[in-house]
Amino acid sequence: MEATHSTGVVDQGQSPIEAPRPDAAKPLLDAPQTRGAGIAMWIAVVLPLVGLAVAIPVGWGWGLSVLDLSMAVVAYVVTGLAVTVGYHRGFTHRSFKAKRGLRIALAIGGSLAVEGSPVQWVANHRRHHAFSDREGDPHSPWRYGTDTRALLKGMIYAHVGWMLKRELSNRARFAPDLLADRDLRAIGRFSGVLVAASLLVPAAVGGLVTGTWSGAVAGFFWAGLIRVALLHHVTWSVNSVCHVVGKRPYSCRDRATNFWPLAILSLGESWHNSHHADPTSARHGTLPGQIDPSARFIWLLEKLNLVYDVRWPDQQRMAARLAGLTSPDFGVGNDHALVPG
Repeated sequence: MEATHSTGVVDQGQSPIEAPRPDAAKPLLDAPQTRGAGIAMWIAVVLPLVGLAVAIPVGWGWGLSVLDLSMAVVAYVVTGLAVTVGYHRGFTHRSFKAKRGLRIALAIGGSLAVEGSPVQWVANHRRHHAFSDREGDPHSPWRYGTDTRALLKGMIYAHVGWMLKRELSNRARFAPDLLADRDLRAIGRFSGVLVAASLLVPAAVGGLVTGTWSGAVAGFFWAGLIRVALLHHVTWSVNSVCHVVGKRPYSCRDRATNFWPLAILSLGESWHNSHHADPTSARHGTLPGQIDPSARFIWLLEKLNLVYDVRWPDQQRMAARLAGLTSPDFGVGNDHALVPG
């Protein structure tokens, strides 16, 4: 992969971003994903896409009920927040500390989003920050070059292709703290059951409420497949679109961007440049008018005493980065420093 530019200088005064820091002596990847797990990944990725592809013609001739829409919206928000608040801001970046019950609930909710186990998700994402848009980044859209054809290929790879390679980021290197958490390990072992529940519970509710098989199929289709497909594509767009298209108001060491059209659907995750400028912050929408539902949810959890030690943005430090005076050291370890450029 072509090494990308670096802007600004490292802010030597800031505290480490992640703890514990990964052991750079360990390899980037774990043993390759098993064939069975690889097949399951293809099914999890492709089946919702098929559902999304037929959604419009099916919906046009069949209809979308209030029940289907309500289940889909509720499931989208619940599982989406579990990923953005739990998997991302909580488990990966330690933006806050959660009480055990909430921590378990967030891990289960994230698994219902069909985005993998919490430990593996965190390992992949910490590796992304350690090598963002450089050699070693699992999903940089700039990996093939900067011309139009290379960038198009890179965006497809960053969006979905990287997940189909059967490569697993080394959990012992990038997520030793989560690997030591028996609750999260146990939830990871039940990922398959939780995926099935995420798709079949809406079907069961639809069938029971309507008393028909068509109601069950509609619940499976709209609140199961279509909801998962939409959430997946929004999540993946942060990896692809939000490293290519958008604005970069803050100085940071990669090409992460803020892309406002995805702000609501991504629950605040598309303020990606702001996030990469201050990864441990619980709020990504740091500028006026930047809607961040995930930050508001964390604020509510803090008021309810379910989370504590919340890391809200340091306005002085962010102002300096806005002016391009400093650039953060991504410090999930200094693995990015191993790569020239």
